[in-house]
Amino acid sequence: MEKYKIVDGIDEQGNPKTFKILLPQEPTKLDTLKEIRLKRGYSRHKLAMLSKINEMTINALETGVNAPLQAKLGTLIALAKALRCKVRDFYPNEKDI
Repeated sequence: MEKYKIVDGIDEQGNPKTFKILLPQEPTKLDTLKEIRLKRGYSRHKLAMLSKINEMTINALETGVNAPLQAKLGTLIALAKALRCKVRDFYPNEKDI
């Protein structure tokens, strides 16, 4: 759910205006993806090669640059197969996955 903040300001013509600002979401990351990857002894590069997922995408998921709950299912499945685990293993605190 997106959260907004209402603020008063001035538009380009100098007129008073109310703005609706989208607040940043809480940063989240797939700590477990990194934990599982390291447990298997894989570098990000090796996981990228095995899963055919771009190394930058793996980095973004692990560091929270990309929101893990909005990651593409195909990406998660490819990573899970390469790591020999289940997609739900990436989200241990989520009950509906």
